[in-house]
Amino acid sequence: MSFALETAANPQNLRRVAIDPVSRVEGHGKVTLLLDDKNRIEQVRLHIVEFRGFEKFIEGRPYWEVPVMVQRLCGICPVSHHLAAAKAFDRVVGALPVTASADAVRRLMHYGQMLQSHALHFFHLSSPDLLFGFDSEVAKRNIVGVAQAHPEIAKKGILLRKFGQEIIRITSGKRVHGTGAIPGGINKLVTAAERDSLKRDLPQMLQWAQDSVDIAKQLHAQNPALYNQFGTFRSNLLSLVRPDGGMDFYDGVLRARDANGTILFDGVSDQRYLELIEEEVRSWSYMKFPHLRLLGREQGWYRVGPLARVQNCDFIPTPRAEVERQAFVAWGKGELVHATLAYHWARMIEVLHSVEVIAELLDNPALLSGDMVTTGVRQRSGVGIIEAPRGTLIHDYDVGDDDLVTRCNLIVSTTHNNQAMNEAVRAVARDYLDGRELTEGLLNHIEVAIRAYDPCLSCATHALGQMPLDVALVGPDGELIDRVVKSQPGEFKHDLTGPIGLTGLPA
Repeated sequence: MSFALETAANPQNLRRVAIDPVSRVEGHGKVTLLLDDKNRIEQVRLHIVEFRGFEKFIEGRPYWEVPVMVQRLCGICPVSHHLAAAKAFDRVVGALPVTASADAVRRLMHYGQMLQSHALHFFHLSSPDLLFGFDSEVAKRNIVGVAQAHPEIAKKGILLRKFGQEIIRITSGKRVHGTGAIPGGINKLVTAAERDSLKRDLPQMLQWAQDSVDIAKQLHAQNPALYNQFGTFRSNLLSLVRPDGGMDFYDGVLRARDANGTILFDGVSDQRYLELIEEEVRSWSYMKFPHLRLLGREQGWYRVGPLARVQNCDFIPTPRAEVERQAFVAWGKGELVHATLAYHWARMIEVLHSVEVIAELLDNPALLSGDMVTTGVRQRSGVGIIEAPRGTLIHDYDVGDDDLVTRCNLIVSTTHNNQAMNEAVRAVARDYLDGRELTEGLLNHIEVAIRAYDPCLSCATHALGQMPLDVALVGPDGELIDRVVKSQPGEFKHDLTGPIGLTGLPA
């Protein structure tokens, strides 16, 4: 992480502090703070400063290419995009439902993905802050430092992730960017030898998953004030659940709760998501801001991901994880847990659940034999929704009679959490930075709040309608030669005075 201090382009003559880039997250983002002469916080924003445009260049491609193409959004959670797109095109080819073998192999792939991604985030990216302290020595605050100080913890994290990656390789053909899921089903089954190799490691993985939950619980118990208050705010929750209210990462119906836990809607088909969710664009970020239509833009934003899922479901349908869910719910003493750092505890409960589901799936004979593909009546559109590691993931496509995609809309997990992440950094800035002399350790508090959401910023960089643009021409000696800013459709201006970068655009 680096940060810079400069005079901001604003009438109050405030100072601008930029954390650029935000470290230990997937993708590129930065945070800007505006401070007065007494270091009081006037404004805090999380900016997503890269644009990738997948929604546009998917158009015109044959639909059967898309489940492989969209994985290139990310190297951390490609399986989620692979499966969400495949589910959407299942509807296009009329494969409702897919075969038992296709369902079993896809589920195994997905729960392996949940395991590896959660292990990577908790142990590699977040544990340095949680184990050493938010303002600990920078050189120590990384996975190498964890391996040196806590070798057993690091070992568990690395090997849990390795096990998940091996499941992905077996089910999709490769550890990253596989090809196992296709519209209408799958293109490979699991062999008996592959299944047995995974089953041999299951007892150890189950124990390590339980240990991971225990680590998260212990961190909360050792410092309840910090874990209850850091970056905490109230919000709505959204996730998929099974029709009976149980947790399900692969399929289900949409359910939302308000900040008090009251259900706002339930049992809504994934095909009707546009009736529930509206997206908004703001000029200072390439990431959209979704909200629930029934509550409006001011009150309708929400959180997704582990914190939402563990509390939005009625139960977790595996025994060990359900015991841990009940302990998590009890921590809230009758209220929803809204603490930002509680994401880590909920994430480890999902690791335990994933290993339990993997154990069940490895006993399913449909993994080894059965029909892999089915088709039915051709449709012109399809929506695929899945619970990715970071939260609810939506893929929505229209397909023409020539089999080419005519429209693509993606609402990625991190996009759902956009407003929530901004609320978290504001809360932390207010509680820890306001009026104080800024240090690297204090600024890392803001990054800790962002990391709790495990954001995948590269996945989430899409724009709708107006797209802000800031292009600077800099000479070899560093001198600013020219700069053009586009802040509204068709509005361009030359500006050699403001700060360079997306944050120079008007709000």
